Amino acid sequence: MPLHPTADIFSWIKNRNASIHVRIDKTTLDQCAPWYYDSESGTVRNPAGSFFQIAGLRVTEGERTLLEQPTLLQNEIGYLGIIRKRIGGEMHYLMQAKIEPGNINKIQLSPTIQATKSNFTQKHGGAKPAYLDYFIHASNYRIVVDQIQSEQSSRFLGKRNRNIIIELAENEDVEVLPSHRWMTMPQIKALMREDNLVNMDTRTVLSCLPLEEHLSEFTDAALLRSVLGGGRDNLSEIYQYINNYKMFDESERRLVPLFSLEKWETRNGEFVCKEPYSFKVVFCDIEIEGREVRHWRQPLFEAAGIATFGLLTRVYRGVREFLVRATPEVGCFDKIELGPSVQREYIHDEAKDTAVDELFDAHLKTGKGVKFDTLLSEEGGRFYHEQNRNVVVEVEADELPAPPEGYFWTNYKTLGALVKVNNCLNIQLRNLLSVLEW
Repeated sequence: MPLHPTADIFSWIKNRNASIHVRIDKTTLDQCAPWYYDSESGTVRNPAGSFFQIAGLRVTEGERTLLEQPTLLQNEIGYLGIIRKRIGGEMHYLMQAKIEPGNINKIQLSPTIQATKSNFTQKHGGAKPAYLDYFIHASNYRIVVDQIQSEQSSRFLGKRNRNIIIELAENEDVEVLPSHRWMTMPQIKALMREDNLVNMDTRTVLSCLPLEEHLSEFTDAALLRSVLGGGRDNLSEIYQYINNYKMFDESERRLVPLFSLEKWETRNGEFVCKEPYSFKVVFCDIEIEGREVRHWRQPLFEAAGIATFGLLTRVYRGVREFLVRATPEVGCFDKIELGPSVQREYIHDEAKDTAVDELFDAHLKTGKGVKFDTLLSEEGGRFYHEQNRNVVVEVEADELPAPPEGYFWTNYKTLGALVKVNNCLNIQLRNLLSVLEW
């Protein structure tokens, strides 16, 4: 039995949204102090060099430029941490109602702690994040998950965060702040079906859960067999494809001064591409009540529209399988990771669509087999009002027996093994795995 009925959680969020003051105004780089363009480093940064910087990124192959764009540099590894414990015999997760400057709807449900290294080392002079000591001293508790996982590699360059879940003893008391509530996994799964309510950081942490610990909670028998390792074992095939790409890809990426990007310009106070592109850089003046720092300015990346991330699933010989794709991205820590079946920016080259995209779109058009279809936000600390369509579609076992090169039908045990290895599953795939209902 949940500690708090789901209706009470909705009321709690609504009341906090109504009572917390938030103001976010767009401005220009000249009015975004202490942020400025450092001509020596070629980056937009703050004087301390903390949090992040924005540089130019150019990808070439031989003499040919393949891509150039702004990129977020944030080498520090932050905490995305969740505390859990059994309450009344049922596992509960301590979730936070958190406002990020780029959130489209103010409050979203975030992990117990969501803090950059600059936050928790107090480089900004703000207060120490709540619950930090639990994670600093995580070895005092049962560690359920502790992984370094990648962030959005189309925007960040090599960005990673520490995804961690710790489990406390049932008899250990935890102070629950007004900004936090205990929730069960079924409640969180239900809340994920609400547009822009469960944030990206929560989704990535929960995607790392070892599902073999929760087998008694399963109602999907085919998924249960998948978690236990039924069906195909193609881990070596996937690794071979990924390793071949890393070994033989000859493209090179290098950082260049931001304002040297030939196809980008400052227009109406924003840094935009001269051609249609998936995002632009904007500058914001921000006030948020209850944060470690209440008033500040910063740049944010703003998407051109709504991207689509889709995961195809099927039941093959009694085992649930998932169609994943080896997906290179410009900011990947190690060039390439496994992504979902479909990963399309709002601005994308339709000529590159495959049979997988066609099958996905056909199901999406009719609604046949659509098991999940919700708008979910990207990380509001760096991205402005970015929401993307996350879709899980079940297809028949014979609809795509031989997927194109670089795609793999695989079971959940394989994905569960890969998520335990740093930088193997990209954040779009992890987010889609987190919404699956057991």
